[in-house]
Amino acid sequence: MDLFSQNTLNNLLPFDGTVHYYGKILSPEQSQHYFDKLRENIEWQHDEAVIYGRHYTTKRKVAWYGDKPYEYTYSNTTKRALPWTEELMQLKQLVEEKSGENFNSCLLNLYHDGNEGMAWHSDGEPALGERPTITSLTFGAERKFSFKHKETKQTVSLVLENGSLLVMRDHTQTHWLHRLPPTKKITRPRISLTFRTILEIGY
Repeated sequence: MDLFSQNTLNNLLPFDGTVHYYGKILSPEQSQHYFDKLRENIEWQHDEAVIYGRHYTTKRKVAWYGDKPYEYTYSNTTKRALPWTEELMQLKQLVEEKSGENFNSCLLNLYHDGNEGMAWHSDGEPALGERPTITSLTFGAERKFSFKHKETKQTVSLVLENGSLLVMRDHTQTHWLHRLPPTKKITRPRISLTFRTILEIGY
């Protein structure tokens, strides 16, 4: 029996969603191995956004991979998925085993230090469906991760550890925002893998 099955995990959200934190699912040595391979082998590009007609390029880098060349649109820009690398396939299988979910795509983020973060948002794009399950697999620097209810403004925060897995389920994206707040205390880089499922319509 998997001691980290979702049936034995506490829901971090008080209502209107389900978030499970599995803690570290990889050893420090395994985490370092994957961090090095991902930083070297992933086709990283600076993220882009179009806001009120203005084009922005972030310091943070991203990459988009999947079973097929899925198109994923957010912040008014569209990405086309690249084929899985060997390391991503290994991590995809591990995350699926731990979470009990299946995924067909992954958005990766590379934060060079604590000055780079992510503003409040929810992953509510139509391509993900109404109740998407989305993971966050962390390598590198440990960072604070926060949730805020869209109506009550109640917040919940935790620290995502190196080699750890967080899974957001059910109506979390409908009712909650999440963010990675910037901090000057962190000088090391962090890589996050957010596995998700794109609807197969049109593919």
